[in-house]
Amino acid sequence: MNALLPTAFATAGLLGGYQTARATKNRQLGGAVLAAAGAAAYVGWKKNAGTGTAVALTATYVAAFGGSHPLAKKMGSWPAVYTVTAATAVASLLLGRAKK
Repeated sequence: MNALLPTAFATAGLLGGYQTARATKNRQLGGAVLAAAGAAAYVGWKKNAGTGTAVALTATYVAAFGGSHPLAKKMGSWPAVYTVTAATAVASLLLGRAKK
């Protein structure tokens, strides 16, 4: 699997989950978007880099979601979401590549 695909899923999950929750005023729906994209990213990471790396990157994804909340109090909602999304994407690109 292309290393960009799980990165795209993770990015879409963090940005899309927040936007969905904000636009619909339904946090559970935003959470569903976040979970579905995270599950798809996990599958890609596992195929590319193995189970251990997939678990670590999924933990990073979940931590990014959780970390965006206190960060938003300091810098605003969208800047916080962009920041944690960028950090997650970088981690995915660096660690989620196929093993050689």
